[in-house]
Amino acid sequence: MQKGMEFLIYFDFDFYFAKRERLWLMLFKPRTEDHELLTLGSLNARMALDSGKRQYYLNKKKGYDGEVMFDAYTEKLECECLVLNDLLLKFNNKTFQIDSLLIAERVHQFEVKNFTGDYFYEDKKFYFLSKTEVENPINQLTRSESLLRQLFASLGFNLPIEGRVVFINPDFYLYQAPLDLPILFPTQINRHMQKLNTAPYRMNGKLKALADKLVAQSAQNYLESPYTQLPRYCYEDIKPGMNCMKCQAFSVVLSGKKLGCTVCGFEEKVESAVLRTVFEFKRLFPSEKLTTSRIYEWCGGIVSGKWVHGILERNFKKFNSNRWTYFE
Repeated sequence: MQKGMEFLIYFDFDFYFAKRERLWLMLFKPRTEDHELLTLGSLNARMALDSGKRQYYLNKKKGYDGEVMFDAYTEKLECECLVLNDLLLKFNNKTFQIDSLLIAERVHQFEVKNFTGDYFYEDKKFYFLSKTEVENPINQLTRSESLLRQLFASLGFNLPIEGRVVFINPDFYLYQAPLDLPILFPTQINRHMQKLNTAPYRMNGKLKALADKLVAQSAQNYLESPYTQLPRYCYEDIKPGMNCMKCQAFSVVLSGKKLGCTVCGFEEKVESAVLRTVFEFKRLFPSEKLTTSRIYEWCGGIVSGKWVHGILERNFKKFNSNRWTYFE
């Protein structure tokens, strides 16, 4: 080893672990698609939803996509802070949802809206240009901010909260917006994040304890929350088959140990594609047993039953009953 190389290797590892620790510290609760959104996505691809349920799904998916767009900004922050995404909280039997919460020198609450098109503001109300009134997102922010402040007090924290409605989509414009509205337009987000980066704040264990409590309560609330917007369905209603992970088209063909999409050209290993399809089955039919014949049928017969059995055997625990073999 050349002279000086030993220090170089040590320095690189030290930098790597320091950077990994900073990223862990910041992204305290990452964003994931919830059970309802994932299930609706599967149902939308595999059956004909009625117009109301389909529109509900499209609106929910558009909102989630907007939140992911906002995450691209918070993930670049370099200040010491904790970022908690998609919190479902409750205080005094009142449930409220927060898109993004940033805990630093103060608490920054963000309500993200993926609105597109032209709107105008008048008499504390939001309208399309056609003068059709829409729900005022500032009212939603005000309610959740008030409940969050009360929740903090009940936990023994007296922290200032600064809330903003973030309009994330560049194809959005709001006419007649007063200067004092707690909103961020698309062109203002970068400057706001730069301002947050200048705060000379050091994270402490007390704030991490608060973040732990919020994440724990959110997880419990999601478990207890009923998914009332899901339509009724049964196995016979659902289209079987394997779709493309990238474009979602049911147009994959087997080529060696890979599945290729004839629409977009994306390729995926067979085992990965089968497992993805199995987990979709488990999400749609949680009480159904995983058997080779059922999963072979669910995959549309694209992959042989022997191959399916081997994948299940490698990735799940095998059980034998008097009538059949199943996996969990």
